[in-house]
Amino acid sequence: MSEFVGEFAGLATAICWTATAMSFQVASRRIGSVSVNLIRLILAFLFYLAYSKIFLNQWLPLDAPLEAWIYLSISGLIGFVLGDFFLFKSYEFISSKISMLIMTIAPPVAALLGWIMLGETFTLMNIIGMLLVLGGVSIVVLKKDSTEGIKKMRYPLKGIIFALLGAIGQGVGAVFSKKGMGDYDPFASSQIRVITGIIGFVILISLMKRWPMVKTGLSDKKASKALLIGSFFGPFLGVSLGMIAFKFTSLGIASTLMATVPVFILLPSHIILKEKLTLNEVMGAFLAVIGIVLFFL
Repeated sequence: MSEFVGEFAGLATAICWTATAMSFQVASRRIGSVSVNLIRLILAFLFYLAYSKIFLNQWLPLDAPLEAWIYLSISGLIGFVLGDFFLFKSYEFISSKISMLIMTIAPPVAALLGWIMLGETFTLMNIIGMLLVLGGVSIVVLKKDSTEGIKKMRYPLKGIIFALLGAIGQGVGAVFSKKGMGDYDPFASSQIRVITGIIGFVILISLMKRWPMVKTGLSDKKASKALLIGSFFGPFLGVSLGMIAFKFTSLGIASTLMATVPVFILLPSHIILKEKLTLNEVMGAFLAVIGIVLFFL
């Protein structure tokens, strides 16, 4: 069973991201995406401090090589600051299950960049898989206008665009994560990404003059509860499990397993968030995941 550590970690990551997506949807709609991003990274950083001291006998990953700090910092800025900023912004306009479906575009982006930067393969099957992913997303987000006979967005365009930008950020961040981690500890590697993510959001919030919103967000009890749950399962446990997956299996397989979130999230979002579940959403989610599987065959 130990030979499948990376694969199990990839699936566990998808489960964690299902929980965190729903939690952050609740929090983002109450206190705004910018506040959610900073607060959840600070909470995750506290989790990492405890983990590092208990299991690695150090508070911070100061033993990481310079190259790891460089690539993981870039990953944190692109994946957390840019990618998650847009992803969480999409939660203000569309549901987390739709955002997670659009995020299935991230693995093809990661694989394409993996081919360019890491020398991994890119084949005809990859192209077919990518087309299936795009087809699955299209089934859900597009609808035919009965009067004009053309395809129109089923959901707010802003939410779709933000989710797409989030997917690109996540895909690029995944490549830099794999390149930067090497043989270094996955949790300590994630801690570096969180540190740079916090720095990035502090600068962003200062430029946007959003500190009053952050302060208000801290006093919202319902948002705080959702943030605590999301921070544990997202930037702490989920991201670290994702790093383990990247370490013990290929970028393609890891990204594929992590991209099963759109399937995992269908039932919980219906039961917990009371969201309507449509046939288009089910078909689109499964088609996108099948596309990702074919993409990495």
